[in-house]
Amino acid sequence: MLRRLLIALVTADIITVDRLTKRYGDLTAVDGISFSVRQGETFGILGPNGAGKTTTLEMIEGLKGITSGTAVLGGHDVAQQARTVKSLIGVQLQASSFFDGLNLKELIETFAALYGRTVDAMQLLRQVQLEEKWKSQVKELSGGQKQRLSIAVALVNDPKVLFLDEPTTGLDPQARRNLWDLISGIKRQGKTIILTTHYMEEAEVLCDRVAIMDHAKIVALDTPLGLIRQADVGSTVEFHVDRQPDLDALKQLPGVEQAVSENHAIRIITKQPEQTLPALFEFKAKAGLAVTNVQMHQATLEDVFLKLTGHLLRE
Repeated sequence: MLRRLLIALVTADIITVDRLTKRYGDLTAVDGISFSVRQGETFGILGPNGAGKTTTLEMIEGLKGITSGTAVLGGHDVAQQARTVKSLIGVQLQASSFFDGLNLKELIETFAALYGRTVDAMQLLRQVQLEEKWKSQVKELSGGQKQRLSIAVALVNDPKVLFLDEPTTGLDPQARRNLWDLISGIKRQGKTIILTTHYMEEAEVLCDRVAIMDHAKIVALDTPLGLIRQADVGSTVEFHVDRQPDLDALKQLPGVEQAVSENHAIRIITKQPEQTLPALFEFKAKAGLAVTNVQMHQATLEDVFLKLTGHLLRE
């Protein structure tokens, strides 16, 4: 244990996770994962629903028991010093409940009192762009405003580490981008941020490093650009069809490494697009397919996820 703490101090890692595991009977929700989070970085855990992202966060936060392995935050073993750990973190959950009958300013002050702190509630509301709503109750807020309020509440104890669990789920594109701006601003203040997401673009925009998680395991970890380079994905060709084609036949086209279907849209990964595209149009002519909206782009995290797991994130 002492050696692990010394390593964390030397490498400026604020969190170290070693073979962390969570089981519920025969179900393994998190399967022996290991990673570290550096002081001041935004670290993302990217994966589909059921991958184990939320359970991982809840174990590190001290909110859920650890079956085996260790999690150390700020030099404190979470399993042994959960109370201390909770004083160092702020947590924004997927769904939050607030006291009825209080306005936003009163809510902030109430949560601060629970931590034994006195805060400038208006300054916190200003930080999350809710200052003009201070007299409102939670039920009067939009979805994006509720998410910003939950982040303000998570900041009342001036945490060293801020946990954001699927912070933009259910938000419209504009509200999502507004929240991205807020999260980026919090990072610039020197906070360490850990977020889970199933939005590829969100991970690419916000995160210094990303752990890709699938079926309870971490299958890759690096910077977004590093993951793309490691995967050596190549190019992606996407197009729409009028009916489902033979995917096995598509996979036999020159240069094609993978082909998947989603709602009459086909995604092909190829390292030889100059050979794949002519063969694709020949294929569609022979099969009598109507192909529309053909697009080709360089690799993204979504392409990396597909190559590493064999399926799309949304499946």
